[in-house]
Amino acid sequence: MATGTVSKAPPSDSEVTSSSSHSALTGRGGGPPDFDHGGGDFGHWNPMGWNTPASASRAGIYAAMASVTMLFVSLALIFASRKHAGGNWVKTPLPSVLYLNTMVLLASSGSLQLARRALTADHASGFRRWLYVTLGLGLAFLAGQWTAWRKLLAAGFYLTGNPSSALFYVVTGAHALHLIGGLVALLYLTAHAREIRWGLRRRTAVEVTSIYWHFMDALWLCLLGLLLALR
Repeated sequence: MATGTVSKAPPSDSEVTSSSSHSALTGRGGGPPDFDHGGGDFGHWNPMGWNTPASASRAGIYAAMASVTMLFVSLALIFASRKHAGGNWVKTPLPSVLYLNTMVLLASSGSLQLARRALTADHASGFRRWLYVTLGLGLAFLAGQWTAWRKLLAAGFYLTGNPSSALFYVVTGAHALHLIGGLVALLYLTAHAREIRWGLRRRTAVEVTSIYWHFMDALWLCLLGLLLALR
């Protein structure tokens, strides 16, 4: 008996289109779609926009930190020149609560690092918990600064009339305003902790927020030293 070769007709245009669409949706021709969770521990999402590379976010935060640094260096030089010029510079006592505030802010940097470690370990509840702790410590720091301002006002030290007390209010107030920006970023992270953990929202936001928060911590230590030196 002769055996014939069965020929298979080429796929139609509709079948090719359907197969291509299926492959594009599922990735590598089958199975669930591949989600790009980003490189390293933190991925490529950032608060500057979905299409902005993570390196651009880091460059942006470093540029912002440089700008903030120049602002406070300028303030320090202005008040140092004013003190050496003499005049009505009256020594301003520093409220003791400032030292407690410093410890609170240092603790907040530690808790934020623990949040990052929990995220890397894929510990969702730990990530959220340490974010809440960091947020609470940041708010506690601001409350402590408000207490320090009220103590100075009660003692008769105001923003005007004495360059020494003006130094205190200006640098602590400017630092508090910049710290509020960090608190807004922390609020964003806590609101989207689940999406960040699953990679739906990329993790560069955690890294950028952490860099800025630690910078605020280090900046405060420098400002406290400035207040002790110039008061």
